[in-house]
This record gives sequence, C-alpha cells and structure tokens, in this order.
Amino acid sequence: MAEEKKAVKPKKATTTKAEAKPKAATKPKTSVKKDAPVKKAAAKPAAKKIKAAPENSQLRYKMIEVAAYYLAEKDGFAGSPVEYWIAAELQFSK
Repeated sequence: MAEEKKAVKPKKATTTKAEAKPKAATKPKTSVKKDAPVKKAAAKPAAKKIKAAPENSQLRYKMIEVAAYYLAEKDGFAGSPVEYWIAAELQFSK
C-alpha cells in the first residue's frame, strides 16, 4: 500500500514589532591610548590670604550689626549708634 505524502506548506515567519524596526547603526568603538604620560599643571603661587569675607550682603549686614552692638555695649551705650556702626564696618573692611 502506498502512502500518500501530503504537501506541507512552510509557515510564514512571524515578527514582532520590535524586530520589524530597523536597528540603528552603531558607531565603531575607538581605542584610547593609555601610553601617553599625563602632564601635570605647573604649580601656581599661593594666593594672598584674605580675611574671611561674608559671601552675601545679608550676612555681612548681620555681622556688622552684631559687632556694632558689642562696641556700643563696651562703651556703655554712651555714643551715637551711627558711630558704632561705622566703627564696626571699619573692622570688616580691613
């Protein structure tokens, strides 16, 4: 008895959405030379030391205010507040 062979149709390849999109071209990796010596920056002379100045005007104002109060307290609050303020400002401008 002869067996009959049925023709088998090949199935179509199924692709997902991710596979259907073309992939972006990748850049070739470049090699980094590690043989070159690292150049050190020339030593800079030390900067002049400056008294610690407040970073903003509000902090400076508060420091002068406190200094003026202590100057006035030391003098027994006998002088003018403006004189104490000016004396305190001079302390911070030196």
